[in-house]
Amino acid sequence: MKTAIITGASRGIGREIARVLAKRGYAVMINCNASPDKAVSLADEIRANGGRAEVMKADISVPEEAKSLVRQTVETLGEPDLLVNNAGVALWGLFTDAGDPEIEKVVSTDLTGAMIISRECAKYMIKRKEGVIINVASMWGEVGASCEVVYSAAKAGIIGFTKALAKELAPSGIRVNCVSPGVIDTDMMSRFSPEEIKALCDEIPLGRLGTPRDVASAVAFLASDEASYITGQTLSVNGGSVI
Repeated sequence: MKTAIITGASRGIGREIARVLAKRGYAVMINCNASPDKAVSLADEIRANGGRAEVMKADISVPEEAKSLVRQTVETLGEPDLLVNNAGVALWGLFTDAGDPEIEKVVSTDLTGAMIISRECAKYMIKRKEGVIINVASMWGEVGASCEVVYSAAKAGIIGFTKALAKELAPSGIRVNCVSPGVIDTDMMSRFSPEEIKALCDEIPLGRLGTPRDVASAVAFLASDEASYITGQTLSVNGGSVI
């Protein structure tokens, strides 16, 4: 049984990624930070369906906690075959109003944390000459978003990190790719009114919000043998919002 680490897996996109990977036979380490109860309920659901899952609370913006997540995975489930860097936080508002701690939190979670966990997982993958790393970015990392400057910058960094790491790890048989979601229907959308959501949908060529399953399916594809000749790429899952 292969082992997968999914960061930020208690809710939304990460939760669905964990479900899909578990159904495909992965033993999954469900990382959480703010919602451990939801992570535990997900692990119970996966086990009830015959899968294998463990939960670890870790704030990946803290380097020692990020490293501990990888160590705990190795001890409980085995060396990681797949890493999905999904955890992220956003920051809405004018860039000139952003405080230093807020900027640091976004960058250390969305970018630095993913780098540290990737580095620790890569050490195991390099020894075995195989493995897959998938980073979850955002369409705002591709084109930028007003009032989401710090988040856009961090996600753009993830895309650049994906390309560079893919080149470095390819000789070791490790593939690194990126999934870049558009507007996805998660609890983060709760701040929008029905009228605002309709207006958003009107701007999306496919006419609807994306679902967590849309993103999870893209991750599962890139993790599979069907994508064995794909590395260093960004797969946009945005309904045509960015073409």
